[in-house]
Amino acid sequence: MELWAIVAPGKPLQKIEQADPVPQGTEVLIRVTHCGVCHSDLHLWKGEYDLGGGKKLNILDRGVTLPRAPGHEVLGEVVAIGPDAQGVKVGDKRVVYPWMGCGTCAVCARGEENLCDKPHAIGVIHHGGFGSHVLLPHPRYLFDYGTVDPAVAVTFACSGITVHSAIRKLGEIDRAASILLIGAGGLGFAALRMLQALGHSSVIVTDINPAKRDAVMAAGATAFVPAGPDLIAEVHRIAGGPPAACIDLVNNGKTTQTGLDVLGRGGKLVLVGVGGGEIALSTAGMIFRPRSIIGSATGSFADMTAVIELANSGKLKAVPVSCMARDHANQAMERLEHGEVTGRIVLV
Repeated sequence: MELWAIVAPGKPLQKIEQADPVPQGTEVLIRVTHCGVCHSDLHLWKGEYDLGGGKKLNILDRGVTLPRAPGHEVLGEVVAIGPDAQGVKVGDKRVVYPWMGCGTCAVCARGEENLCDKPHAIGVIHHGGFGSHVLLPHPRYLFDYGTVDPAVAVTFACSGITVHSAIRKLGEIDRAASILLIGAGGLGFAALRMLQALGHSSVIVTDINPAKRDAVMAAGATAFVPAGPDLIAEVHRIAGGPPAACIDLVNNGKTTQTGLDVLGRGGKLVLVGVGGGEIALSTAGMIFRPRSIIGSATGSFADMTAVIELANSGKLKAVPVSCMARDHANQAMERLEHGEVTGRIVLV
């Protein structure tokens, strides 16, 4: 198989070849036809995550070994199965749930492998969709995506389930209440589409790039507010007061502080991005103006099922997708790093 792999942090991906894996036991081999390109791939490529306070998390300390083919939004065709793999056959076209855990703990047993303390995610711990093939330990990670365009369905594996999971954490919230989205990149667009599909009618979007306005408004956002000193006041003006919730798709400290400050009493802030940094938190202030801060990491099996059902029902509109050949993986990463992407790049 061919892999466009990270061989050293920050260095161009290199094309390498390895023997095709032979599935054993319950394993399944997928030939990759589509792979989304995510900001998490950029963090993996750069080799570290900013934990705030001058602390960094090196990918090698996270269990990553190099060379490693990134890519966790994967869709493809089953080309080989192990002798014990059931419920799947050669030729099946499936989208892959990438956030594999140990598969045996209580968390995994309830279908929340994304929260397992022993992660085995493809495109991180194992080779991902920047390669020609992906080996999975069990057919349970394969989902039938129905009649959805595969270039769109592949995005469900990360951006789709991630924003669905984040929105679920808002709990019971008035569908007419205003929600602020911080970030108008791939996740921001996915969150806007998901909120619309779930019946939310007032979604305000902000981004540091004012050029995102036209695309966001064309997608049906209530308003676009460029980042700046007047952001909070303008959001309050549009919403008629503090929004009920904010989802921070960037989460770089500064954006997180803005998300907390924009909320009123009882507001909820859900953190999704891994931009890094930290915030200063007034403990007494959280009593006088009580708000919730909730971390959200990707999504569960149930989120994947729900997103696929929403898409096939016609309620979930597609995010903008730009397709590029897998051999242009380096150019795709460069475009994403420079903020030149509206929606999602998908390698084909």
